[in-house]
Amino acid sequence: MAAYKGRGAPSNLPGRFESTLRQAEDDGWMPTVEEEGRPATMVRIEQAKSILSSNDSPDVPFEVSLNPYRGCEHGCVYCYARPSHAYLDLSPGLDFETRLVAKPNAAALLRAALCTPGYRPIPISLGSNTDLYQPIERDWRISREVLEVLAEARHPFSFVTKSALVERDLDLLAPLAAQGLVHAFVSITTLDNELARKLEPRAAAPQRRLEVMRNLSEAGIPAGVMVAPVIPALTDKDMEQILALASEAGARSAGYVFLRLPHELKALFTQWLETHYPLKAEHVLSLIRQSRDGRENDPRFGSRMSGSGQFAELIAQRFRIAKARYGLDQGMPPHRLDLFRAPTAQGNLF
Repeated sequence: MAAYKGRGAPSNLPGRFESTLRQAEDDGWMPTVEEEGRPATMVRIEQAKSILSSNDSPDVPFEVSLNPYRGCEHGCVYCYARPSHAYLDLSPGLDFETRLVAKPNAAALLRAALCTPGYRPIPISLGSNTDLYQPIERDWRISREVLEVLAEARHPFSFVTKSALVERDLDLLAPLAAQGLVHAFVSITTLDNELARKLEPRAAAPQRRLEVMRNLSEAGIPAGVMVAPVIPALTDKDMEQILALASEAGARSAGYVFLRLPHELKALFTQWLETHYPLKAEHVLSLIRQSRDGRENDPRFGSRMSGSGQFAELIAQRFRIAKARYGLDQGMPPHRLDLFRAPTAQGNLF
C-alpha cells in the first residue's frame, strides 16, 4: 500500500457505520490549495448547538472539554480521536485529516454557557478530541476567539498541542498564567524526525516542540510534556531522552499514554505499519497485544491509558524513574477558581 505524502493515514478505510458506497461530487466542502497528487484539505462549517462536553471517565484528568474543530490536519496516524469521524459518515482514515469541521460559533456558545445563572467554573480542557492549534487555525482563529472569552471571564483551562502556532497567543496566555489560570502541555512522541514525518506529518518537528516548551516556560506559563502515545518497539526507546530534554526546556510535569487502538484504528495502524515498517509490524503488534490482554485494544478503565502485563509494567517503571530523575514530578500549580467573573453577554464590540 502506497503512502500519501504529507498525510498520516495510508487509506480511507470505511467507518464502522457506513452502509453506502462513495462517489465524487461537489458537496459544499471548501478545499484549500494543495500540490497536485495530494489529498486536499477541505473544511465544512458547523453551527454547533453546544460547545462544552462533560466527561465522567475516571482515567481522564478533566471533567469538561471544548473542541473548536472536528478532525485534525496534523494527521497523526495513531490518534485515538480518529474513530469519532465515523459519526459524521466519514472515514477515520484520510477523511479525519482532510475533511475537517470548523465551529465558528464556538466562542459565542462558550460565552453564553459562562453567562448561565449559577455557573460554577471547572477547568476546561481545550482540544481533547482535536488539536486547537492545528494548521487551519491560522486562518479560522476559532481557538484564539475562545481564549479571548476565557480571558475576559478569568476562567481556568488547560490544553495539549503539537503545534508551534501556540506561540501566536503568548500575549493572551502569559497574563492568564500569571493569574494561575493556564496549564499548557506539549505532546512529543519521538525524537526521530524521519519517524515523526510518517507518524504525525503536519505537526511541528520534535525539536521545534521542545523550543515551544521553552518559550512557554520563559513566558511564565506552566508547561508539561506528554509522551503520547508510547508505541512499543518504535518510539519507547526515546522516552527517557524526551523527559530529559523537556526538563531542560522548562517542563515541570510529565505524563504518558500507552498506544490505544480503538475501533477502526486497529486496521488503520496495522496498514500504516505494513506500509512504512513491514519488517517490524508483527513485533510491534505482538507487544501491543501482550500489553492489551491479548487484543489490540483494551477499553477497561484503569488499564486503557497505561496497558497491563510485563512490557507495559516495564514502560511504567522506566517512566517513573526518569520522571523523578529529571524533576518532572513537581506537578502543575493548582488552577485558580476564585477569579471567575461572568463575561458580558455580547462581549466587547471594539
